[in-house]
Amino acid sequence: MQGLKKIVGLVFCVVILAGKVFGQDEEASKMEWFGEAKLGIFLHWGIYSVNGIDESWSFFNDYISYDDYMKQLDGFTAANYDPEKWAKLIKSSGAKYAVLTAKHHDGVALWDSKVSDLTVVKKTPAGRDLVGPFMKALEKEGIKKGIYYSVLDWSHPDYDRKTRTEYRYKDDPERFQKFVDFNFKQLEELSLNCQPDLYWFDGDWEHKAEEWKSKQLKEQLLAWNPNLIINSRIGGGLGDYDTPEQGVPVTRPHSKYWELCLTMNNSWGYQHNDHAYKSPGELLRVFVDCLHMGGNLLLDMGPKPDGSIPEEAVDILKEFGRWTSKHASAVYETQAGIPAGHVFAPTTLSKDKKILYIYLDYKVNESLVIKGLKNMINRIWVVGNGTKLKHREVGKMYWSQVPGLKYIDIPDNVYDKDITVLAVLLDGEIDLYREKGQVIESN
Repeated sequence: MQGLKKIVGLVFCVVILAGKVFGQDEEASKMEWFGEAKLGIFLHWGIYSVNGIDESWSFFNDYISYDDYMKQLDGFTAANYDPEKWAKLIKSSGAKYAVLTAKHHDGVALWDSKVSDLTVVKKTPAGRDLVGPFMKALEKEGIKKGIYYSVLDWSHPDYDRKTRTEYRYKDDPERFQKFVDFNFKQLEELSLNCQPDLYWFDGDWEHKAEEWKSKQLKEQLLAWNPNLIINSRIGGGLGDYDTPEQGVPVTRPHSKYWELCLTMNNSWGYQHNDHAYKSPGELLRVFVDCLHMGGNLLLDMGPKPDGSIPEEAVDILKEFGRWTSKHASAVYETQAGIPAGHVFAPTTLSKDKKILYIYLDYKVNESLVIKGLKNMINRIWVVGNGTKLKHREVGKMYWSQVPGLKYIDIPDNVYDKDITVLAVLLDGEIDLYREKGQVIESN
């Protein structure tokens, strides 16, 4: 009898372990496209583009009255909205996914929500669904579909908060539950009608995950689409990836999957007075930093109230397209690079760790040096250019395990106008010397 119990217990443990392994494999498979996407485009589009003011925060922070903010509904026309053109532009940039603000904190829905009157269909001259057509256009171009949704809603009559200093009510769980039910219904509409690949939630900071019913929400969303990816702002640590904002990380975030969301200028939505667009070169440097640390860049732009894209944003996306298409092998299907100090430039590695990619946004003085590389170098070439480069090793002592300095000569005529990429093919998986060095004991 005891032997039977042991066998049953062993079988139970094997089943549990297999389930865990299967679950981990399933999760890794689901996240695979995200890890390989590298570049996404964020689109903040809403009535705030009419006056060119901060989305939702304008009235929340009392910069403008709520009534004056909502007067922008009358000027939101979407007259030149061309979702197919949007999708083609995004694809040309090299981006593999896009995220549209279906509803920001102001509560204005960009689709024909059946549970709200505050929609662009019912309240603006646009008069039609703006989410569904874009999702279809993205799918047609082979781009993963992302929807931004704010879980808080400063306009909804059952949400507790109105502005930074005003509340509709406090400590009324029953009324707040009515609002949470509203969220679930709107997300059901979006999930069933648009079938997004990714939800980009926002606004979870005003309540606890238990109040948002975050666990139940995630379960319901996955019931509609088991392969759905959800960002970290759903609350309760339930997200699939982290979303640092604006500030470029200096060291790699702890999460295996992450993206930096960054504006092209200083504003999320379209602001006609904000001309402080970063140059394509500056944004590409940020992009390369994300690649180096194993993350994605979600680059934001704000369409105008008529649905047209600002020329500055179009130019930036075209430049991204030029660079990503030229250097595709050093962008997609790469992983985080080697630690800082081995080479004075960001790096990535191929999936098999046998190619070291080096990204240079400057011209080196004489030669580029790689330190602490134990491997033999088979060959080096300029990505997108094809030129093979010469290299040599200096300072290797026969008695020491410390590798010599590998120098790479780079002629002036191979440099890219923004960022030059070198591919270093090694004799095997990369092997770095990370010890303190050696002292001669016998000679």
